[in-house]
Amino acid sequence: MLNKLRVFEERYQELESRISDPELIANQSEWQKEMRAHGQVPLLVEEYRKYRVVMEGIQEAKEILRETSDSEMIEMAKAELNELEPQVDGIEQNLKILLLPKDPNDEKDVIVEIRGGAGGDEAALFAGDLFRMYNRYAEERGWRVELLESNPTELGGFKEVIFAISGSGAYSRLKYESGVHRVQRIPTTESGGRIHTSTVTVAVLPEVEDVEVNIGPNDLRIDTYCASGAGGQHVNRTESAVRIVHLPTNIVVTCQDEKSQLKNKDKAMRVLRAKVLEAAQAAQAAELAQNRKEQVGTGDRSERIRTYNFPQGRVSDHRIGLTLHKLDMILNGELDELIDPLIASAQAEQLQAVES
Repeated sequence: MLNKLRVFEERYQELESRISDPELIANQSEWQKEMRAHGQVPLLVEEYRKYRVVMEGIQEAKEILRETSDSEMIEMAKAELNELEPQVDGIEQNLKILLLPKDPNDEKDVIVEIRGGAGGDEAALFAGDLFRMYNRYAEERGWRVELLESNPTELGGFKEVIFAISGSGAYSRLKYESGVHRVQRIPTTESGGRIHTSTVTVAVLPEVEDVEVNIGPNDLRIDTYCASGAGGQHVNRTESAVRIVHLPTNIVVTCQDEKSQLKNKDKAMRVLRAKVLEAAQAAQAAELAQNRKEQVGTGDRSERIRTYNFPQGRVSDHRIGLTLHKLDMILNGELDELIDPLIASAQAEQLQAVES
């Protein structure tokens, strides 16, 4: 493990030198790749350097105990050992976690799709609640949100809403949100005061670059049509809406949010690339995993991952058996108390697999 850590430290020093090279800075795409690589290493290097300081301190204290008879020095060395030795196990555990293989998509931006499931208007309203929750979470973390496509309802919800979130580590945290979210509450339209159960599906896709997905012009059928819904005469009279069909997979994406056909096409292509990659990765995962239980947060949309119970003010994540009586805080975007334990659980599974 120590040899691997030394290699990471050398790599980090090399990256620090490279990202300040004017020639590399001039090549923005390469510079951004190096910056992303540089950004993934500091925590590991920092923890390794901390480990070295602690181990050197322990070694020095033990040498003092072996070589001196001075009672004051002996007491100081013992105090040093009492302070440093309990830190070793924790730092070693952190290093093991930091050395675990990283999901290659973790540093990517994401495209999030929220769709109302069972429950009609109430499901659509809760889809709107989740959309606002993720917007607030993104705002808290300094991420940028861009609406790509939406199908709003008259009551203020969404039958479907698709949006992009851009920011450091967006996929690494939001990937655990994929799945079926269940809500239990009394709908505003319910006159009898009965609690209804509705569901909303969330899919979190890593946004991909052109080079990651090979989509040729002959793989696409692109149709344009007049947009429907609100937007005035321009929206309804101009063929600004775009529908793109990926012929090899029959994946269909539409976009009509913008008045410009080119902008709608660009947004639709971003969603399409993410969906094509997701389909390819799902096929590969199915072939490799088959009957093995999928890891937490893989995006199986048939799985109920979380319940939001309004009468009891609680949120329960069924994957790790976690219940928090903080419904209002969570819907206000304070998701870390849910996401951090999910990450810890996934890391524990990885460690167990590596060590077994």
